[in-house]
This record gives sequence, structure tokens and C-alpha cells, in this order.
Amino acid sequence: MSLPHLHGFPVSSLSGEQIASLEEAARLARIDAVTMVAAANSGHPGGAFSSMEMFLSVYGVANLTPENCGSSDRDYVVVSHGHTSAGVYAALAAWGFFDAMEAVSHFRSCGSVFQGHVERDIPGVDWGTGNLGQGLSAGVGFALAQRARGCKGRTYVLMGDGGQTKGQLAEARRMAVKEGLKSLVALVDWNGIQISGNLDAVMPCNLKALWEADGWEVVECDGHSFQALYGALRGAGSGGRPTVLLCRTVMGKNGGAMEGTHEYHGKSPKKDVYEQVIEGLRGDPGILKRALELRSAPFRFTGRKVEPLVPSLDLGNAFTYDGAKMDNRGAFGRALADVGRLNCGKEGRTPLLVFDCDLAPSVMTEEFRKACPSGFVQCGIQEHSTATASGAAAAAGVVSVWADFGVFGIDEVYNQQRLNDINHAGNKTVLTHVGLDVGEDGKTHQCIDYVGLLRNNFGWKLVVPADPNQTDRATRWMLGTPGCICLAMGRSKVEAVVDAHGDPVFAGGYRFEYGRAVRVRQGTMGTIFALGAMTQKALAAAGLLAERGIDVSVWSVSCPLEVDRAALGEACASGYVLTVEDHHAGSGMGAVMALEMVRGGFLASASAPVRFEAMGVTRYGDSGPAAEVYRAMGLSPEGIAEAFVRMRG
Repeated sequence: MSLPHLHGFPVSSLSGEQIASLEEAARLARIDAVTMVAAANSGHPGGAFSSMEMFLSVYGVANLTPENCGSSDRDYVVVSHGHTSAGVYAALAAWGFFDAMEAVSHFRSCGSVFQGHVERDIPGVDWGTGNLGQGLSAGVGFALAQRARGCKGRTYVLMGDGGQTKGQLAEARRMAVKEGLKSLVALVDWNGIQISGNLDAVMPCNLKALWEADGWEVVECDGHSFQALYGALRGAGSGGRPTVLLCRTVMGKNGGAMEGTHEYHGKSPKKDVYEQVIEGLRGDPGILKRALELRSAPFRFTGRKVEPLVPSLDLGNAFTYDGAKMDNRGAFGRALADVGRLNCGKEGRTPLLVFDCDLAPSVMTEEFRKACPSGFVQCGIQEHSTATASGAAAAAGVVSVWADFGVFGIDEVYNQQRLNDINHAGNKTVLTHVGLDVGEDGKTHQCIDYVGLLRNNFGWKLVVPADPNQTDRATRWMLGTPGCICLAMGRSKVEAVVDAHGDPVFAGGYRFEYGRAVRVRQGTMGTIFALGAMTQKALAAAGLLAERGIDVSVWSVSCPLEVDRAALGEACASGYVLTVEDHHAGSGMGAVMALEMVRGGFLASASAPVRFEAMGVTRYGDSGPAAEVYRAMGLSPEGIAEAFVRMRG
């Protein structure tokens, strides 16, 4: 069967022959989709059937092919209702992305790329979606990246109707209109049924009014008519606004007993229902037997390996701070603006987008905004959508930076950041105001769990710089390094960390290296590891200990998720190891090091017993000046020194 070439809308309307070809493709794709679900004995056939014409139409008109799906300058397609994956795979197979039988036989099979929800391992899938309501935010990110790259392509986002009441969707709708993203086209599978029953019974909403209220061009069309879909897609964006197609569909369309019911929203049909569906589609029920025979065979199709962007940037020269106190966030903002000026609008450089949620003066991105206004995206107080949009933008070929307070940038949007990790997005998140350093703002704003939250993921890198010098160098490193990276810092001004001679440790020939701890004081009677800006307090504690005749080494740790094994080995040899951090004591750097000591064999190989203690936040903090809050938590220099003395017995 040959499908018509529809990329770029070559005709004003479809011919009878083209429609017949597409309808035949839909018939065969439904057979493939329901057989996938039956072979796996799990899946979501109802939505796959109701969205089928939408999938085939979008993948048909989009400038997205097996040949260009790995490049950045093209159209993007996001399937937000990712549970309809059987329909997505069937449609992609129809357009030649892979052999349909590979998906049919290995759908939801352990180790197969054809997972239960769509993932980027499949060519043609631009964003891995699990939780409903996040796809439009990803579409916003893709459209922003296209604009920044000077690409004229479109972004298509397909969604179910059940998730339309989610708050993140409203955030994304507003972002799209505010940014004037007329290249963004959304399609809603409006079948009126979700997993618990009728849409209006579960959570009623005026779907059309929601989109109109946020300023979208709203078009209603028959979601099972290729002619109607083609015409609506062709005209999308002509009004200068983002467009949504509310596609009237039937749950389980052409699925016999599956049609018009919520029963098969997430349920595999039994043998008799499956055979009835296949016969109604004029198919051969024997395809299921062949699929089951192939299911135990080795996978022939292994998908693609998604790699984050390798930026092309002039990172400039680091600034040095050796005088008055300065906050780390200020050093970050100055370095960011410097890199922006060196690269914004320059031929051959990767575009740089900085996202803000109404906090630019506090997170220090104002200087970048003034230097590179076209690269600054003001999102308002809409953290959930911003987290996803910034990740998708990074996946679409820009260096994407989102700066926010710790409790907003990771605590509030943990799931979004988890999906950024799963998608290998490569976004950069900058957390300011972390730890007890927020002081007066109190326990709701003291982000004391960011290390533990990022530790739960498998791809995120985390950098907690000690002073403005290290912050500047870590910022430039982050901007030029692939992958999801978080830079975290407090609010207060700090002194530059200096060595025993008074020279800045993180200046001169220092070069930031991920995972490497830096010894800032040499001692022989024990070791203190300090996270980030706690280094200054640890150094002060070392001074107090020296007055008592206890000579300790102090190591500054900026990468709590990556243990410096050489430094830990030296510390264990000293016999006493104390970790100090402005973080939950049970889930941060100390916990990571303790596990590494056991798992890495440090305790077994030590020539003498090793005493270990992890100091950190042990309760929600008080509201007051930061120094007093630290003291109340036992994390003042005096408290650290006393803890070390107690540990030594």
C-alpha cells in the first residue's frame, strides 16, 4: 500500500484516491494496534482507535521522516496521551518508520523499545510522555527552540480529552499565546470518555471555552475524517495565533464491542472480542498467533539512542573574586550574561534560552535579559509548564537554562524534572535560595531535600559551588556540557574560599571538574567534608579545632552525587570523617558518602577503625536570620567543631 505524500500540504484538499489510501492505512493500523494489545495482554486500545486518523494525518503532513527525525530543524510531534502508544506505533509503521510486525510482536515486552507509553527510543517520538497534561508544555518548548534556531517548522501536540482539566495544560496554553507561537498546533481527541466513564460525569468542563479564554484559535472538526483533518491542519496558524483542533471522535472507533465504551480504555480484549474486532476490520485473526510466536524471538528493531545536545558556545574567561563578599547567585548571573553576550546572535553558536518564573531580580538573570532580550523567556508564575518547556527546548537544539528558587525548581516540579531525565533532555536548572540560608522565609521555603530528590534520578548531575569563583567556573562548564545539570546555591553573600596562604582556591589555574572534591586545608587528625558554601563554616570550625590542638583536613565538595573516591580514601585513612551540609542529614552528601564507604570497600580495607558522622538538617528549620537558623540546627562553626570533638570521644 502506498500512502500519499502530504508533507508541506501539497494540495488544497485530498482527492478521493488519497482519502481511500489513508482509510485503508487506518484499517490496517487498527488491526496492528489491537493485536499489539492482545499479544501483550495489556494496553489501551480504545484511545488508540479513536485517535488513529489523527495520528495518521499528523505524521503524514509533518516534516518528520525516518531520515530527518534525528535532526533539529524539522517539525516536531508530541503525543501527550502516551498511553495510546499502540496507535502511535501503528501509525508510525504505516509511514515507514519501522516494520509494523516488530511493534505488534514486541509491544510491552520486557527489553523492547515498544514500551507501554511512548518514549524517544522510537524514531518519530519526540517526547516520552507518561503523566497526562505535560505534552503541550513540551510543545511550547519545541516551538520556542524552533524560533530561536530560525527554523520555520511546526510543532504538533496530540492530546486526550480527559486530561484537559489539568492545571499544567492551562499554564502551557497561556505561555503559547503570550509568546505568539502560531506554529504550535494542538489536537484533542474529543471522544467524551475517560477511564472512569463519561467525561462530564468524571470532571465536567467547557472544553472550547477553556481554549478560547486563553486566546487560542479554536477549530472543531470530525476527527475521523481525513479530509476534515487535512483542511483544519492546513489552515492552522493562519490567524496568527496557536491553533487547537477539537476533534470529535468515538472511543474505540470501528472496534466492534470496544466502540463507545470506557471498558476498553485500558483493557485488552479477550479472544472472542479480539476476533470480532479483527473480523469487523476484514483482517486475519491468525496475525495474533504469528505475533505470539515472534514475541519470544530476539528483537530485530532496537530503536535509536537519544543523546543530549553538545553545545557550541564561546564560554569566555572566568571572572575572579578575591575581595568583598558576594553571593554565588550573583556570580552565576554575571557569568551567564557574559556567555550570552559572547554567543547570542552569533553565526554557528548554539542558541541560548533562559526561562524565568517572575524571579529574575532574585535569581540574577536580569543582566542576561538586558544583554540578550530575544533569548529571555518570561513564563510568569507557572513552574510546572516551565520545567517541561525548558526541558523540551533543550531536546530541540538549544542551551536551555531555567533559574528558580529551590522549592519551586525541584520540590514543586519533581515529576517534570524526572521526565526531563527520562527524555535525556539536557536542560540546565539553576536553583537559588536552597538550604537553611533562606533564613527568614522559614520552613516552607528552605529547600533541604534537593540532593536527595536528584539522587533518585539516574542522569542528573548536581553542582553545589562553594564560592563565587567556583560558581563562575561551574556555570560556564554547565553551559558547555551535554546532559541534565543542576546548579544549586544559597542566597547569602559569602567570602571567597582561600588556602592557608590567603590565595583564592577556586581561581588562578583552577578548572572545574565534575566529581572532584578539593582539599582546602591539610590536616592529620581527621577530615571534614563540606558541601558547597558550608566550606566556609567548616574552615572556621577547623580553626576552632586547631586552637584545641586538633589538626583536621577540610575538603570542599561541589558534586554530592559523585563521590571523589581518592579523597574519601584519604579521609578514611585519617580515622575520623565528618560530613557537613545544609541539607537533610539522611538523604544528602553524607548519606551518599556513607553508602560509598560500605559499598566501595573503604571500611574493609582500612588499616584501623573509621569513625563517621553525617551532620545536616535534622528537622524543619526556624524563621530568622540565616546565621541564627544555622546555629539552632547545630551547623554553626562552633557546632561543627563540637560535633567533631564528640566524634573523637
